[in-house]
Amino acid sequence: MNKRATLKDIAKATGVHVSTVSRALDPNRATPISDDVVKKVQDAARELGYRPNRAAYSLRTNRTMTIGVMIPDITNTLFPPIVRGIESVMEPKGYASIMVNTDSQRGREVALLGTLQERGVDGIIHTAALRNEPSIVEAAASGLPIVTLNRKIEGTEIPYVINDEQAGIAAVFAHLTSFGHRQIAHIAGPADLSTGKLRREGFLAAARAHGLDPSGLAISEALRFDEEEGERCAHEILDAAPGTTAILGANDRLALGALRALGKRGLTCPGDVSLTGFNDMPLLDLIPPGLTTVRIQQFEAGQTAARHLLSLIRGDVGAVPQRTILPVELIRRASVAAPRRAARG
Repeated sequence: MNKRATLKDIAKATGVHVSTVSRALDPNRATPISDDVVKKVQDAARELGYRPNRAAYSLRTNRTMTIGVMIPDITNTLFPPIVRGIESVMEPKGYASIMVNTDSQRGREVALLGTLQERGVDGIIHTAALRNEPSIVEAAASGLPIVTLNRKIEGTEIPYVINDEQAGIAAVFAHLTSFGHRQIAHIAGPADLSTGKLRREGFLAAARAHGLDPSGLAISEALRFDEEEGERCAHEILDAAPGTTAILGANDRLALGALRALGKRGLTCPGDVSLTGFNDMPLLDLIPPGLTTVRIQQFEAGQTAARHLLSLIRGDVGAVPQRTILPVELIRRASVAAPRRAARG
């Protein structure tokens, strides 16, 4: 059996000190080393088949070089670009990600948080946080570096990276009114999520800005950000306000559910009812008629959250803003047209 290569073997092959070898192979090295030495050491490590002993590293540094990534729904196509963004920052620094799926269930989330803590992760990026999240607050208070992404936890100092929710809603609302829509309804996201709350507030503010009375516009609140809830809420809106000519969905999946509801009623989009979403999920442009939506930064959001987490792990708390709001962009597609007539029940 071949002997496992060690740092001493690399030092012997390169003629440099063992401590220099160790620093050259550490992606998180704090002290500078010349590029020539780093290349020589790395080339020798590859030739010798050297693999770092993470267990020994953990004992020496009290770090596991792993992070937890908590997501609400592994089947949602919004999250792969976000996870790729996270990994593009963490992997070159030697970190591995442990991804867990909460299914947006509080009990499951608490249990998985405990599992990640038991595994000794060096930090967590949480994309599934509720507005009120005692377990995460307690974990952060204990010293575990945590960044929330796409959502924020209210009343805490936990850093968060979110989208400009209200600017996105304002842009899509203005787009609808530019086509002449006045009877605009909203499928709101769950109220216990910051995305649901902020986008609903954005809808109300946009209505007032365009001279509309929000109390006269139909709003149906979804229990989850998925197609089934979008369909249920769309039926509720069309039953309560059959004159609705446009539905603004708090996310793309809700809007796609509303599209299904229109089809079941014999209505067309945008002929009878215009529809809009939020997020611009991958492949969304391939679904007829092409959903008008708000594009958020997905890959970039993952990168930003990962950079913040790295700073927290290194103890550079001052380098991390408590609030990061990313810009959004209105994406115009064929799901919006001038109102032809009121929707029928």
